[in-house]
Formats: sequence, C-alpha cells, structure tokens
Amino acid sequence: MHIVIMGCGRVGSTLSRSLEERGHTTAVIDSNPDAFRRLGPGFSGITVTGMGFDREVLIKAGIERADAFAAVSSGDNSNIISARVAREQFKVENVVARIYDPGRAEVYERLGVPTVATVPWAADQVLRRVVPAGTEPAWRDQTGEVRLDQVYAPTPWISRKIAELEDAAGVRVAFLRRLGTGVIATPDTVIQEGDYLSLFMREDHASSALAALEAGPEDD
Repeated sequence: MHIVIMGCGRVGSTLSRSLEERGHTTAVIDSNPDAFRRLGPGFSGITVTGMGFDREVLIKAGIERADAFAAVSSGDNSNIISARVAREQFKVENVVARIYDPGRAEVYERLGVPTVATVPWAADQVLRRVVPAGTEPAWRDQTGEVRLDQVYAPTPWISRKIAELEDAAGVRVAFLRRLGTGVIATPDTVIQEGDYLSLFMREDHASSALAALEAGPEDD
C-alpha cells in the first residue's frame, strides 16, 4: 500500500515509521521542512513541503496512486479540508482525519469522513485507568448502544463453554487472549483460567450482563 500522511508531528512521524515497518510506502506532507527530522535517517519515503489540501502538493506525494490518506496535523480545519480533497477529488477510499473538537468530529463523521477525536479518545483512555476495573468499557460505537468490555474470565465460568456464557449473560465473545496469543472463540471453546475475554454487549444491558458474568452458571 501507499499511504499519504499530512502532518509530521509526533503522530504523523510515528505513523509513517510504523507503516514502513509493515512494508508499506509512505509520503509525508508538512508546511515546515524542519519537521521531517522527526522521521529519522532511516526513512525511505517521500517528503513534500506544503499544505495538504494543495492539489500539486498532494500529487507530488503520490495521492493519485494512494491507497489511504491520513490528515494528522495540529489544525482541525486543515485536516478536514485535506481529507475531503483526498476523498472527493482524488477518490481515495480510506481517509481519516484527526480532530480536536469533538463537536466537529461528529459533524464530519456524518459527512462520511472518518475522524479520530483526539481529546475524547485521550480522556477515555485515562478514565479507564483511574476508575475501578469494569466500570468503563474498552470501546463504544458511535451510537452509544453497543460496547466492548475486556475482562479476565470470572472464576465461576472456568471450564465452561463460551456458548454457555454467551447465553447466560446475553453477550457475544468476539475473541480472547490466552497465554499471550489471540484466539477466535467458537461456541465450543472451553474457558480457561487466565483467559482475557473481549465481549460485545448492549449498553442498556451492560449491568445485568456483567452481573451474570460474576454470578456464574445458574445450575451452580
């Protein structure tokens, strides 16, 4: 894949290096040529000085052959304009913009531009680490109706099948981590001690679902 990144701050430079480590090619755009120093001497991609919503700048970065575009500069307006130019004028399918203002992020999502609302995301990550375990989910969908919780297998469910837990708690086990390895669970997967479960559930059912997990099978 070829990915064009607008913004060579800490996020943009880290993203570019991570993509290169995975075998992808990248082009990084920034209005400040000194910013490219963050990429390090091993960077083998393209650097273009200019604004990410300038057509000529985007073309120099290879936007016409790009598989994805990420606007991660420090300016909300620049990010969203650049993302829309990449999507609407150059027909790049995979586009994402970093947005600091959560209100704007919701608007742009409705316009079909995927966003990462930086402040709410960071606040949520901190919140999950300072409140008691299990009180905040790992993720919520944009409607707020579906959540993902990650919990260690409750003792009462050890040696039971995934299907039993799902039926009793009204949840769906998406996957689990066992001894450091990711496992796609099936209904017949037997829960083991130390399993770290990733569970999808409805927000309005979360309290009863988590209670059922702690209570264990009814026949016990």
